[in-house]
Amino acid sequence: MTTEPADPATDAFVAHRNLLFTVAYEMLGSAADAEDVLQETWLRWVGVDLAQVRDRRAYLVRIATRQALNRLRSLQRRKEAYVGQWLPEPLLTAPDVAEDVELAESVSMAMMLVLETLSPTERAVFVLREAFDFGYEEIAAAVDKTPVAVRQIAHRARRHVDARRPRRAVSPGAASAAVRSFLRAVETGDPQALLDVLAPDVVLVGDGGGLKQAALRPIGGADKVTRFLLGGLGKNTLPLAFAPTLVNGSPALVVHLDGELDGVMAMRIEGARITGLYYVRNPEKLTHVLSEIPLTLR
Repeated sequence: MTTEPADPATDAFVAHRNLLFTVAYEMLGSAADAEDVLQETWLRWVGVDLAQVRDRRAYLVRIATRQALNRLRSLQRRKEAYVGQWLPEPLLTAPDVAEDVELAESVSMAMMLVLETLSPTERAVFVLREAFDFGYEEIAAAVDKTPVAVRQIAHRARRHVDARRPRRAVSPGAASAAVRSFLRAVETGDPQALLDVLAPDVVLVGDGGGLKQAALRPIGGADKVTRFLLGGLGKNTLPLAFAPTLVNGSPALVVHLDGELDGVMAMRIEGARITGLYYVRNPEKLTHVLSEIPLTLR
């Protein structure tokens, strides 16, 4: 029996596929668009003369970054016409993502929203430098800038992100306890128990995309968030069910209404309290919460 010879281009792409997806997702905040970037990267990669490629990983990341930058600019135009608040597309992630503190922070909903405040080039440079530890020359080749310019962009982006970066999250055990307290308070409709687990300055952001009802603006403060949650849930006549899970490496709840997937509520937990709630109800963004998505920084 004979075996087909290995294809070096295919082998290299498969070996780095998870890395390429993570790069594209961190740049775009959309798993669907990240998958499209992978397809575009593959189509360009198969036409490359591998004999001229010194570092296949870096070359693949360069192609993916350029494709993601092109798509990011068109994605920004779509966001301008978006109904209500825009949240990243949530990804169901394995426990090992949560255990990798650096990875979990880089793909968390809170950090992804901070990255939204950067320009496309700043975001690409920050992601490649801070999350994936690429060198300035490698990044320069990916974003079509000089290494000197990339260093300046990286410094500016880092300063911008550091001023808005969420404080480091708590241990998995403490996070699980906060989720349990939150879930118990919501299921019992106990406002005081909910106030006890929410930070005073908690912010809730909802994303219905105009397809499902959601708060059109962020809701800030424990009192307002409590009233919104318990008031909104109390209006439902159909049965609600909540399943704790991990989304983007952080604690979350998958919400079912009358047995149907209704949304995903990701959480930011600091200390023993919840500081951020990110509720994605847009059905077009819920296709990647049914099976785990492998992510990696390496």
